[in-house]
Amino acid sequence: MSSTPTTEQVNAALATVQDPEIHRPITDLDMVKSVEIADDGLVRVGIYLTVAGCPMKGRIEKDVTEAVAKVSGVTRVSVELDVMSDEQRKALQTKLRGGQAEKEIPFAKPNSLTKVFAVASGKGGVGKSSVTVNLAAAMAEQGHKVGVVDADIYGHSVPRMIGASERPTKVEDMIMPPSAHGIKVISVGMFTQGNQPVVWRGPMLHRALQQFLSDVFWGDLDVLLMDLPPGTGDIAISVAQMLPGAEILVVTTPQQAAAEVAERAGAISAQTHQRVAGVIENMSYFIAPGTEERTYLFGEGGGQSVADGLSRSLGAQVPLLGQVPLDMRLREGSDEGKPLVLSDPDTEAGQVLRKIAGDLVGKPRGLSGMQLGISPAGR
Repeated sequence: MSSTPTTEQVNAALATVQDPEIHRPITDLDMVKSVEIADDGLVRVGIYLTVAGCPMKGRIEKDVTEAVAKVSGVTRVSVELDVMSDEQRKALQTKLRGGQAEKEIPFAKPNSLTKVFAVASGKGGVGKSSVTVNLAAAMAEQGHKVGVVDADIYGHSVPRMIGASERPTKVEDMIMPPSAHGIKVISVGMFTQGNQPVVWRGPMLHRALQQFLSDVFWGDLDVLLMDLPPGTGDIAISVAQMLPGAEILVVTTPQQAAAEVAERAGAISAQTHQRVAGVIENMSYFIAPGTEERTYLFGEGGGQSVADGLSRSLGAQVPLLGQVPLDMRLREGSDEGKPLVLSDPDTEAGQVLRKIAGDLVGKPRGLSGMQLGISPAGR
């Protein structure tokens, strides 16, 4: 007959259960309220939820039950759910911020190891958001911890494109972002009803972006991608003020009219003192099914023209990172919340996007990368 399990054994099992939103053990987050063990092997576990009506309570209850049931001697598991008090939530918030109660933008700290890319375009309709989503998905698939801020306040579309249908959860004034395909996502679209437009002016836009960066619990990200609105307006300026170390990715199409506008979007970096990581030419050409012949529907050379123009005006080499062909599956994947780089990785567009993602971030960060906030290119 099995011996009665000990409290230490049960706590060790509970330490293997992670909060599905915060991605830390529930024991570290002080979510375990009580553990009671009966002589017949019945284990009663009390769990604190961060908020009433937590959308993940079913998942937490299931994970706790399964973990404790594996302990030798346990015959049955009973999970009782409770809700944290205001004081407990504030203590959790302080713990998640590393002991700092005040709000701060973690990516702006000098010792931050997170690479931040602001994805910009001169005009709308060039596929900036779909490029952002596919780069994020490729980076996550390559082993990186990735977050996406949908900073295109008026034209927010990232949640649909990435397949993030859940709403964020609030713990006090900290926001837990939903995730899809291993990518954490936040968007103003998650806070509006239906398809209501956002009618905000400069100061409110600045405050919304600040909240996305400081109030959202991102955890330890390797990469943060920010999908900016087209042009050189308030949001681009706010990003430069809040995250001066962010690098700019310019997305354009091959046609010269789009290229000229895209070059202006990249040239803002001369005034904000940000680095332009490179140019991505989207919708570069079309390959008809069953052929290998390229048709240049929107002309040629726009991406290289932007890269050359920015190199001259900034006095630093700005590379053309890649040319992404026009592919119906890229659009279909965006509509269905399934990024092309995951659903059809072997397509030419998928391969180009995956290569760009790999070139931008390199290998996944390990313990060796924790020494200094210096990228290999800066040595």
